Amino acid sequence: MNRTIAHSSAGSLGPSLRAPAAAWHALAGWHVRPARLDDLDGLVALAEAADPGMTNLPADREALARRIERSREAFAANLTAPVNEHYQLVLDNGAGEVVGTACILSRIGQTWPFYSYKRTQVVHHSPTLDVRHPHELLQITNDLGGATEVAGLFLHPAIRTSGAGRLLARSRYLFIAMHRHRFAETTIAELRGWVAPGGGTPFWDALGRNFFNMSLWEADRYCSLHGNQLIADLMPKYPVYVSMLPEAARNAVGRVHDSSAPALRLLELEGLRFTGHVDIFDAGPSVECPTDQLRTLVEGRHATVAETGDPAASTATLLAAGQLDSFRCWIDHAAPGEDGDERLRLAGTSAGLVGAGDTVFHVAL
Repeated sequence: MNRTIAHSSAGSLGPSLRAPAAAWHALAGWHVRPARLDDLDGLVALAEAADPGMTNLPADREALARRIERSREAFAANLTAPVNEHYQLVLDNGAGEVVGTACILSRIGQTWPFYSYKRTQVVHHSPTLDVRHPHELLQITNDLGGATEVAGLFLHPAIRTSGAGRLLARSRYLFIAMHRHRFAETTIAELRGWVAPGGGTPFWDALGRNFFNMSLWEADRYCSLHGNQLIADLMPKYPVYVSMLPEAARNAVGRVHDSSAPALRLLELEGLRFTGHVDIFDAGPSVECPTDQLRTLVEGRHATVAETGDPAASTATLLAAGQLDSFRCWIDHAAPGEDGDERLRLAGTSAGLVGAGDTVFHVAL
């Protein structure tokens, strides 16, 4: 259960945490990097700003400390293929303050099975009565086990209109592109399912609550902290006939939470598509794409920085440099150098992040 993006009520920000203007040059110094031990306070503050639906960012200091340590081990590991790594990234506003976070799970379903429902159809037909009824089923599966998952995207509410969300979301694909052997052949994302006005959870209330005797948030948080054995123990093993669910629950199947609609659009722009898998708790959609067909991997290129501080550079560009724990990703304006695409001239926001002669991976924003 690593669903993407949840809105919360806007909290207050200190002077250095105020949202930048939408223009990319206003993000000068802002960059995505691996989480460090000294980011713990910032991650706890982010978790406390999230609503209860953001169960993959628990407001639990010890759990977040363990997550940072696991991520540090992943960045330090010498790997030739994905195993079960958790890469935690943070959005740094240039003053060392954490204003967002996201993660990449290199290969899901290894420690415990990864469960989802698959939407399928069966036809019940009686020639004698001349009756033919197609029925939609939800079949519990482990189909997505073994995939890479991009997950846990959360921005402080005060900066969600700044364009920083696109930087944070797409930084994960640049990291995958630069460390391709560490990730699986398929990449997926789960999106939070629809919640009714007032906080009702129609799919869970119609199905899961009957087996768990707890709220959606309690069940999701438990699995986030302790693994999915609870699902194997308690969820029904047989297909669910969607037609037998209440109307509100039927309408929730595959429907994304209102706050996650922007995240879905970004995922679709990257090439991920809904193929019928939904979350077993809230029926939110999962989207997937062959990793090598992700937009960033198809369009991204390596180049050498020719110079920085060039006011003529005009194309908004995502850039990344550094391997593993030295990885950083940011937005700048770029233009081809005199030698063409293999050299880049950069404008102003790359100062302190990269210099002339350095190698970068870049893709148009």
